[in-house]
Amino acid sequence: MKIVLAEKVSPATLAVFQAEPGWKIVTHDQIKNGLAQELKDADGLVVRSAVQVDDALLESAPKLRVIGRAGVGVDNIDADAATRRGIVVMNTPGANAIAVAELTIGLMLALARQLPKANGALHQGKWEKKSLSGAELRGKTLAVLGLGRIGLEVAQRAASFGMQIIGHDPFVASAVARERGVELVPLDALFARADYLTLHVGLTQQTANIINAKNLAAMKKGVRIVNCARGELVEDAALLAALDSGQVAGVALDVFRDEPLKNSPYFNRDNVILTPHIAGSTAEAQEAVGVQIAAQVREYLKLGVVQNAVNLPSLSHEEYVELSPYIDMAARLGAFLSATADGNVESISLVYRGRLAQGKTDLVRNAAIEGVLAHSENVNRINAAAVAAERGIRLHESKIENGGAAGVTLTLHTRGGETNATATVLHGRSPRLLASDGIDIEVPLHDTLIAIRNHDVPGVIGRVGTVLGEHQVNIANFALGRGSTARDSAGSAIAVVQVDGEITPAVIGALEAIEAVTRVRLVTLSPLP
Repeated sequence: MKIVLAEKVSPATLAVFQAEPGWKIVTHDQIKNGLAQELKDADGLVVRSAVQVDDALLESAPKLRVIGRAGVGVDNIDADAATRRGIVVMNTPGANAIAVAELTIGLMLALARQLPKANGALHQGKWEKKSLSGAELRGKTLAVLGLGRIGLEVAQRAASFGMQIIGHDPFVASAVARERGVELVPLDALFARADYLTLHVGLTQQTANIINAKNLAAMKKGVRIVNCARGELVEDAALLAALDSGQVAGVALDVFRDEPLKNSPYFNRDNVILTPHIAGSTAEAQEAVGVQIAAQVREYLKLGVVQNAVNLPSLSHEEYVELSPYIDMAARLGAFLSATADGNVESISLVYRGRLAQGKTDLVRNAAIEGVLAHSENVNRINAAAVAAERGIRLHESKIENGGAAGVTLTLHTRGGETNATATVLHGRSPRLLASDGIDIEVPLHDTLIAIRNHDVPGVIGRVGTVLGEHQVNIANFALGRGSTARDSAGSAIAVVQVDGEITPAVIGALEAIEAVTRVRLVTLSPLP
C-alpha cells in the first residue's frame, strides 16, 4: 500500500500508517515532483483543507481507493468525481466536539464575569473592582440551538454549573434530549426564555441570519449570545444594534462571515469577545482528527470497513450510474417532507417499489434521510442512518418488488403526527412527486415549491394565483390534488406551486391569510443539473 500525506500531520498520525508492514508512506515534505505525479501509484490520500482534490487531480490517480480528510468540511474535495471513480471520501466529524464545547463554556464564563475587560484594565494598572461585578451561571437558562454532538456536549457541561438547559433541534428525538437533561422547546420559546444562547447548527437556508432583528427583539433584555458555529447565522447589523440598545448584554464570536476579520464594527466594544476561529484548535483535537482519519483509512484499505464516508464506495460505476437518479430523487423527497412535516422526527419509514426494490437501496435510503436531516450537522449519504440512530430516530424499511414503477414512499412519524409522500423518476432524470399524505398529485421535485393545504372549497386556486401575482411571483407549475371523503372527511386539498425567484415572508403571510388555507410551507430544492 502507498499512502500520500499531502499536508503536515502529527507524529501520532504518521505512526498509525508506519505500523503497517510493507506500507510506503510519502509525507508532504517528500513530494518533489508534484502531487499528481506522486498519486499515480497511490492507494490512499490524506489531506486537510489546503489541498484541492479536484477531478483533474483524480484523473492522475488510477489506483486511488480512499481520500481521508483530517477534519469535517470536504469543500476542497470533489466527492462526486471520487464516487464516479469508486474512491471513498472520508472525514472526521465530531473529533473536535469537546474542544468546541469547552471554548463555548469558557466564552460564557468570560461574558458573565467580564474577564477580558478585567484583564485589560489590570494590565493597564487600573484596579476597577467595583465596576467589574459579574453574574453567576447557576440558575440561568441556557438555550442550545442545535443538539448534535457539540450541542449535547455543551449542554452536559453547562448542567454541571446548575444551569437550566433548553434546546431546539427538529432532528433529535425527545427521548435522547430527555436523557441528556435538555428540555426540547419550539424555536420561539427557545429565544424567549434564553439568558444565554449558544449556536451549534450548520448553515442552511433556514438557519442563515437566524439571529436577526425580529428574533433578537423576542429575547429577554440582557441576553448573552455565543457563536462558535458559522458566522452566517448572525445578521451583523441587527446584532450590533441590539448591543447598542442593551437588548443584548454581550456576545462572544469565534466565527465570522469574512475571515480573517478586518476593520470590523465589532472591534473595541467592551461587551463583545472575539476569537479568531479557534474553537477546534486544541492540540488534543488536532491530534484526535489526524489519528482518527489515519485509522479510518487504514481500516478501509485493510478490511474494507467504511467509517464517516461522504459517498458510496460499494457500488460499481455501472450501478452508480443507474441508481444515481433515484439517489437524487430520494434526497429531494426527504427535503420536501422535512419542510412540510410538523414536530420532532421520531421515526422514518421507507417503502421501495418496482425495479428499485430489487437492487441495492442503502444509498437511496441514506439520501432520503440526508434530505430529512439536511438542517442538522455533519449528515451525509453514508453516515445518515448512523446519525439518525444517534439522535434516537427509528428507521423502518420494506420492499415491494412487484409494486409497479420504481419509486419510494417516505413517511415521517413526528410528535405532531404522521406525514408521507411518494416519488419516482420520469424520463430517466426527472424526480417527480406522485402523492402527498395520501392525495395524488404530480409535481417536479426541483427549484422553489410552495406547498399549500386547504379546505376543498371554491375560489382557493384563484386567490392563490392572485396573491402570487400581486407579489410579482411567476408561477412555473401549479399542481392540485383532492382528498377523497373516505380518507379525508374534512374535504381537504393540496396545491403545490412551483415558482420562479425568491419567496419573501410577506408572500407566505399573504397566502396563510387566505381563509380556506390551513397550512403553507416553503420548500427550496436545488435545480436540476
